[in-house]
Amino acid sequence: MARDEGRGRGRGRGRGREREERDEFVDKLVAINRVAKVVKGGKNFGFAALVVVGDQKGRVGFGKGKAREVPEAIRKATQEAKRNLIRVPLREGRTLHHDASGRWGAGKVVLRAAPAGTGIIAGGPMRAIFETLGVQDVVAKSIGSSNPYNMVRATIDALKDQTSPRSIAAKRGKKVSEVLSRRTGGGQASVAEPADTAGAAA
Repeated sequence: MARDEGRGRGRGRGRGREREERDEFVDKLVAINRVAKVVKGGKNFGFAALVVVGDQKGRVGFGKGKAREVPEAIRKATQEAKRNLIRVPLREGRTLHHDASGRWGAGKVVLRAAPAGTGIIAGGPMRAIFETLGVQDVVAKSIGSSNPYNMVRATIDALKDQTSPRSIAAKRGKKVSEVLSRRTGGGQASVAEPADTAGAAA
């Protein structure tokens, strides 16, 4: 009897973990298309879904699924998205650390960090990625294909290049404050250069 009770408790805990995982992730349906497979005697119609999943804390992923019914296609896409999660470092938990660009096929995107209060200035599939990732302030532009699959892949490609001052400091064997001071100092020098050249010309 004791063994049976232990098994029952274990199953209950497993179900609780599954519920926590469901509550942890936020999923958004980006696109759904009707597809057809030509077979002997006619066509088999189905649906293809593109879903973006994230925990709004710096993790995001996308997946695609095909099935005869829409709910099943969405379920398959969601499962694949959870298996392909990537972690993106965020500045102050609200925006990107630096500007980035991504490309996939004919899809090209440009992402720029933004000050607090800017909001998510992006459209369609890119907005879904930022909302599930947890970004609150960003400016993004798609300058290539408007195909949602290409846009999502290009955006993920750009996010993979994001690096944080902490990771840079660890690679160089320096403190985070030293890396940040060099970045701000370099920005001031670059701004002062045009004024110097203008004075020399005069």
